[in-house]
Amino acid sequence: MRIAVVAPSCPLKPEAAERVTAIVAERGDCELAIHPQCFLSEGHFAGSDDARLAALREVMADASVDAVWFARGGYGSNRIAEAALTDVPEAARSKTYMGYSDAGFLLAGLHKAGIDVAWGPMPQDVLRSNGEAAVTRALEWLVRRDPAAVEPAMEQPAMAFNLTVLSNVLGTPLEPDFSGVDLLIEEVSEQLYRIDRTMFHVTASANVRRAARLRLGRVSDILANDPEFALDEVAIVEEWCARSGILFGGRADIGHDAGNRVVPFGSQNR
Repeated sequence: MRIAVVAPSCPLKPEAAERVTAIVAERGDCELAIHPQCFLSEGHFAGSDDARLAALREVMADASVDAVWFARGGYGSNRIAEAALTDVPEAARSKTYMGYSDAGFLLAGLHKAGIDVAWGPMPQDVLRSNGEAAVTRALEWLVRRDPAAVEPAMEQPAMAFNLTVLSNVLGTPLEPDFSGVDLLIEEVSEQLYRIDRTMFHVTASANVRRAARLRLGRVSDILANDPEFALDEVAIVEEWCARSGILFGGRADIGHDAGNRVVPFGSQNR
């Protein structure tokens, strides 16, 4: 299997690239092609919008590539997502695309276009504590479809998103159909009042209200509220689910950490 790595958002750190390359070499069951664009830098981004778009479109159209692995999160994939999904090359439809966090914009749009995608660890995660386990988990699923890599309590069809990304996808051309979906969310580095405000917006969506249930992954690095917010993250999600008539399905094993599990997207409408 040939796996191409591109960075639709922020640059991949060279140390991460070296460590992931070594893991792949030791496995011997796949080939990693890290696009040079991953190391570009233009302000916040891994190169200009044009450069990031061109690299993504290049690997999408490359018939020798079996999977596209997004290098890291951050911010920026939404700036190129709609253009990347215009006149999708036929070769793009035979690949699997994997990432999480900001890559959710692309996962949403690709899935809506009928293309195989999954939420899962990315190359940059190798720099986290116990990051090699996260990268190995991602590769085990990409190469062997190892069920042990997948979020264990998930019901199909399923989708997973960072909460802020999900909120921003709603009402855009990237928004997929959530009907009957086991919808998993997680968050990082937000204040509780912002999580509450975002849940108001997400659960007000008629599309989201058609989900089979909504489950909460890990909410990490919560920023301080002054004054302290009245509810914790679980109570916030439970309350907005109750208000909107969405079934709250409990916790999920996803998040911005090395324990992040794979969630292959599926839909009754695909």
